[in-house]
Amino acid sequence: MVNAHKIKLDICDIGRRIYNKGFAAANDGNITVRIGDNEVLCTPTMHSKGFLKPDDICTVDMTGKQIAGRKKRSSEALLHLEIYRQRPDVKSVVHCHPPYATAFAVAREPIPQCVLPEVEVFLGDVPITKYETPGGQAFADTIIPFVKKSNVVILANHGTVSFGEDVERAYWWTEILDAYCRILMLSRQLGRVNYFSEKEERELLALKDKWGFADPRNTDEYKNCDICANDIFRDSWAASGVQRNAFPDPPAMSPAATQAVQAAVSQAVAGQPASGTSGMDMEQLVKLITDQVMAQLKS
Repeated sequence: MVNAHKIKLDICDIGRRIYNKGFAAANDGNITVRIGDNEVLCTPTMHSKGFLKPDDICTVDMTGKQIAGRKKRSSEALLHLEIYRQRPDVKSVVHCHPPYATAFAVAREPIPQCVLPEVEVFLGDVPITKYETPGGQAFADTIIPFVKKSNVVILANHGTVSFGEDVERAYWWTEILDAYCRILMLSRQLGRVNYFSEKEERELLALKDKWGFADPRNTDEYKNCDICANDIFRDSWAASGVQRNAFPDPPAMSPAATQAVQAAVSQAVAGQPASGTSGMDMEQLVKLITDQVMAQLKS
């Protein structure tokens, strides 16, 4: 049996946490929890998430029609409903505007990978959608290319949406992401961001798989991807206007790149021109060779 009142209390609690963290100014943000095949609890529009009461929470069906509640549903409910349609395992969705993650949304700067262990285990590659005016189905559809491969999505020039098996877990992904974005910005101000080595990153991916957290990089489909280069969602960058500006590219970490660099090292030692590296500029090639040499020295 679903205890709807208890779930409404949980929604109010997460609303307060979002508001107190500065993730939702004024009446920003919205929260939903799916409680049945055709019933979703939803926060009301034009209401601060920091001061919700259980009686404020309404109920909508899977088409977005409000079927219960004294206050009008959130205007962005269709985004939540599309996530539920795409991911039957998801029971809660949280949308808000965490400032550091939203700065990446406005800059359309991809989130660097292979920097913090917790982020690699809990988040993985975080996509950025193309921009659409919030509220309609076209806006909701922007998450479709990403929702099955991630539990948190950055909405271009808007904010974030995260989802999980309950409302607290759905909120967690947003909190982790915003903390990480803040750390990235502070590190960049100090001068640079240091990336993991390939060995270090593959150890984290193995732990992630062992602990039961899904990551496309641990599947056969992406076994040859560059594990630190946002390869899971890179094909979407052009359509979304995403490009790397603020952070340097991480070292190449794919089977093909490793083989190319190893060959380049061997040929450089032998005084021969490097092959298999035609797509790299000199600075990148020198960095790749240096990283490979240092990795060999550490092993």
